[in-house]
Amino acid sequence: MSYRNKTYVIFDADTDIKWYRLMTAWKENDNIDFDFHNAHDLNNLLKSSSEETIKGKLRERLHNTKQAIVLVGENTKNLYKYVRWEIEVAISMDIPIIAVNLDKSNKATDKTPSILKNRAYFVSVPFEQKKIKHALDKFPAEYHENKSKAPSSRFYS
Repeated sequence: MSYRNKTYVIFDADTDIKWYRLMTAWKENDNIDFDFHNAHDLNNLLKSSSEETIKGKLRERLHNTKQAIVLVGENTKNLYKYVRWEIEVAISMDIPIIAVNLDKSNKATDKTPSILKNRAYFVSVPFEQKKIKHALDKFPAEYHENKSKAPSSRFYS
């Protein structure tokens, strides 16, 4: 088994990539206390690749994942081809999931994918650097202690 130290970020690549890029900019900025080992750095994907090839590469990334972030935007709950598939795989691999609400809500909302609300123990946080960092630092241990409470969500006040 590979060493799991990465953070896998699940998002709507058509509309929410700017939020993912902002997180990677925080990571690169020496003046901001925010860091994570990005699973997306593991292997390159080509837009011309087949769905089967893409899912194989994504599964490879997930095998090295300690925790996953789902950027919850306007369309996230309606995306099945990759977003829902990635969430399903993360749940099946027993990976802690942090739902980061782009509308800055602190709790699970009607935009949260139903698969999370119906099958997972997860935490919801607003898209704020300090709160995301807190969840990255604290939730994996909490998850492993409390995952038997699934399905349910947690939030930090």
